[in-house]
This record gives sequence, C-alpha cells and structure tokens, in this order.
Amino acid sequence: MVLDALVPAILEQKVTGKEAFASYRRLVRAYGEAAPGAEAAARRLMVAPTPEQLRSVPSWAWLQMGVDHSRSRTLMGAVRVASALERLVDVPCDEADRRLRTLPGIGIWTSAEVRARAMGDADAVSFGDYHVAKDIGWAMTGKPVDDEQLAVLLEPYRPHRLRIQVLVNQAGLRRPRRGPRMTLPNHLPTRAG
Repeated sequence: MVLDALVPAILEQKVTGKEAFASYRRLVRAYGEAAPGAEAAARRLMVAPTPEQLRSVPSWAWLQMGVDHSRSRTLMGAVRVASALERLVDVPCDEADRRLRTLPGIGIWTSAEVRARAMGDADAVSFGDYHVAKDIGWAMTGKPVDDEQLAVLLEPYRPHRLRIQVLVNQAGLRRPRRGPRMTLPNHLPTRAG
C-alpha cells in the first residue's frame, strides 16, 4: 500500500501533472500485469508493478518513460526497502514522516503525498508544491503566500490541515493564472554531431 502510493508520488516530483501521469501510465502498461477478471481484460485494465517487477526495469527504460535519473534513482532506492515501507502504516504519522524522509530523494512534499494517500493522514499538507501554498493563500487571504506563510495560515486547523488543502482544491479556488504555460521537457539524451 505504501509503495503503491510512493511510486506515483516520486514520479510527480518536480514535473507537471501531465508528465507524471504519462510516465506512470507508461510504467504500468510496460511492467504491470493485466487486472484479473474478464471485464478488466476487456477494458485493458492493468495492475501496478510489484517491487520485483520494478526491480527489473532497466535504467534506460526510465528515460523512455519520461523519468529522469534523479527520480528513477529515488524510486529504485524505495523499491529496495519496500517491505520496511509497508510497515509504516502501523506507526504514527509523525514517525512515518520521519522514516520516509530518511530515504534519499524523499522530502517533505513526497512524504506528505504518501501519508495522505496510503495512511489517510488528515494533516499531511503538500508543502513544497508549486501551486498549493499560492492557491490556499489566495483562497484564504486574496493573495498568494509561500510555504512558511501557509504553515502559519493553516496552524489553527491542525490536525486537519490537509482537509483545508483538499477543500480549497475541490472548490476550484485557484489564483488567477496568466502568462505562457511551461513546455514539457524531453528527458532523453541528445546525440552529438
């Protein structure tokens, strides 16, 4: 359960949602298994890869799936300790946060995403997210804020700070967006010559 939440969270690090979802889709299609049942087969539903299947992914395949070296290294490090990660559901969320963040490449954002998805931690705010602080700040004060200001704004809602994040998102309360969109990078190496 924890690894099932951690893999997509790692793939979502420092990229757009569109890039992350495409990478995860490619990973599941290439290395997952068909979901059981006739209905699932008819719909081509897939089950996410197991730790053993993830270990079999060659380094070059990550690049083809749009996953840079930093994220693939983080993911493979997590796969090596998959059984220990699964035991995190039995410890308090603060302790799970501490243990997750001991893994190279796992920081405050990734830990919060995993605790929210796998453990139901109602206080796991996505600090470090490109949009979260700005959007919640705009919804609550009429202006974007940074992570430090967001922590102050959300403190009265502890231990339910994630619920505020979810409510703001579900209500569609986002700051106005202006300017050009980012172009999606290509993680494949270029050929010289």
